[in-house]
Amino acid sequence: MVFRCQRDSWARQFATRVVSCRAAELRPEGGGEPVRGFQVVLEDTILFPEGGGQPDDRGLIGDVPVLRVTRRGPEAVHFVPAALEPGAEVLLSLDWERRFDHMQQHSGQHLITAIADQMFGFKTTSWELGRQRSIIELDTPSVTAEQIEALERSVNEKIRERVPVTVRELTADDPDIETVRSRGLPDDHVGPVRVIDIEGIDSNMCCGTHVSNLSDLQVIKLLGTEKGKKNKTNLVFLAGNRVLKSLEQSHSTEKALTSLLKNGPGEHVEAVKRLQSSVKLLQKNNLNLLRDIAVLIARDFKSKPAPSQLFVLHRKEGDSEFMNIIANEIGTEETLLFLTVGDDKEAGLFLLAGPVEAVENLGPRVAELLGGKGAGKRGRFQGKATRMSRRGEVEALLREFTSSGSPEA
Repeated sequence: MVFRCQRDSWARQFATRVVSCRAAELRPEGGGEPVRGFQVVLEDTILFPEGGGQPDDRGLIGDVPVLRVTRRGPEAVHFVPAALEPGAEVLLSLDWERRFDHMQQHSGQHLITAIADQMFGFKTTSWELGRQRSIIELDTPSVTAEQIEALERSVNEKIRERVPVTVRELTADDPDIETVRSRGLPDDHVGPVRVIDIEGIDSNMCCGTHVSNLSDLQVIKLLGTEKGKKNKTNLVFLAGNRVLKSLEQSHSTEKALTSLLKNGPGEHVEAVKRLQSSVKLLQKNNLNLLRDIAVLIARDFKSKPAPSQLFVLHRKEGDSEFMNIIANEIGTEETLLFLTVGDDKEAGLFLLAGPVEAVENLGPRVAELLGGKGAGKRGRFQGKATRMSRRGEVEALLREFTSSGSPEA
């Protein structure tokens, strides 16, 4: 069946009738618990069901939001959160911004695919209409920067020429079908075959919604390529309003960087490189200072006439290396060390070091109290903690152990 959305991609409202309504569940695209609702079939629809690489539409049936539209044989199935009465007349309203975006990206893909084949013999093997950018998979191991530039220039020339885009409906046995580009029909396809014609450029079998003239695309920007599957290349592109939104975002970012870096856009890259070099140097100096502090802390402890059997230290700044340097300097044959770095009350790192048997017994208990996970070997047990506020409980446990030789249960 060819739906109203395929016969008229520009229709934004449409009166129709409910054919059926049955209880169902919808699994969210991002995962999670299924949503309970109803599957509604209408006599006809302006809401496109997903297919041909194009996502489904959104809209309203009356005042009931449509959360998903899928194709089931000749039917378009609308998932809604509230039941609708079979036989009732309803008014469909389309989320036009979403639809027009899909039309621009889909027609843009047809144009890019056709010109890439004509200019370089690159065949399209699949494509994806993403939420922020779209990808065309080309049957070639590589595409040069010069080829991308030439392809982008050519497709935008076609847009400026205002080339018409039309839709034909053919019967399955029409000989013209043999002359159009196609990756085959779905197994459950019934009814006429739709062909999208870009005048003088391309004829392609397709179920999606499209613009009526290439000028409706406004502009196409090829963002470059990414490595695809074996011997394939992914060509990334934006069409129409997505190019304008991307430009607006880039301009806002450029203005913010100009304000932060106190220089012009042409100097941003060099300024950031200088900042990166400075940060690396500061990080190196900070690491060296932390190492020196760790050694001094350990030496101060060892210099005491009668060092305690337990050494406890928390420092906001530090890392695993900092704690291990202290443990190495103090030695763990006779002293039990409990070291922590990070936030005072929430997340951080911990190290329990000391006699092997003591650490093996106490390590899991320490990790449990701190709400973390860890592992240990040869007298050291270290890991990540989520409840640093319980360090006092750990210290009490360790003092009990050092005074009695065993922790309380």
